[in-house]
Amino acid sequence: MKVPQRLKPLVEEGLVDEVLSQLMSGKEATVYVVRSGDSIRCAKVYKDAKQRSFKNAVSYTEGRKVKNSRQARAMEKGTRYGRQMQEELWQNAEVDALFRLANAGVRVPQPYICTDGVLLMELVTDAEGDVAPRLNDVELTPERARECHAYLINQVVRMLCAGIIHGDLSEYNILMAADGPVIIDLPQAVDAAGNNEARPMLLRDVQNLAVYFGQFAPELLATDFGKEIWKLYEAGELTPEYALTGQFEADTTPVDMAGLMHEIEETRREQEALLRRLQERQD
Repeated sequence: MKVPQRLKPLVEEGLVDEVLSQLMSGKEATVYVVRSGDSIRCAKVYKDAKQRSFKNAVSYTEGRKVKNSRQARAMEKGTRYGRQMQEELWQNAEVDALFRLANAGVRVPQPYICTDGVLLMELVTDAEGDVAPRLNDVELTPERARECHAYLINQVVRMLCAGIIHGDLSEYNILMAADGPVIIDLPQAVDAAGNNEARPMLLRDVQNLAVYFGQFAPELLATDFGKEIWKLYEAGELTPEYALTGQFEADTTPVDMAGLMHEIEETRREQEALLRRLQERQD
């Protein structure tokens, strides 16, 4: 096929030898199947902010680090330079997440390079060597559904142990490869420790898995892995090897209001004393 404009720099630099076909076009990017030497890979061409339809992007980018204060100020003001930095941050988030997750043992496509808004990465294939189908296009037996659900819950745990939450996990961004489910589409990946909405996003990702696989194995609808996982994460006890139960019991211990109010009052007094000392030094 004719080389798309955005892929021409990769062809000129020898990173891509041939564009074979367009694989898909979604809300964030258009993906092409390409040949690089003897390897068949895919090239993900990111759409710019005006073309993207991904909603509530600010919720996902909270906690992401920028290189310096100038970039941070520009992004806050929404200047042209700031918008450019925001775009780079959005695109680099997926590359960074892919490398971190691959190193943590999470099954994601292997990334190779990201340049000029194009991510070159592994083409995920099925047992016949064809492009792997999305999970929502695969019929599952109850037993296979339970196996895939258990595997993906472990993948969610591994992601969280690496400090990352997918943020948009569903049957539409999981591929069924020859070696099992592969998680894709990570530009909205969330920093678990730096994002105030990390917990609800994790719970939603886990709930999406329960709802989908619950079509084939209804007992999965009664599980509550999300809250169990988050409780262990907050307590510093979560590991990929932890034997999850899928059950969660909320802490119903009454709050010690008297003790809490005492701590607040002590903190207030300490702050007042500090301010007095500072004032005395200035006088």
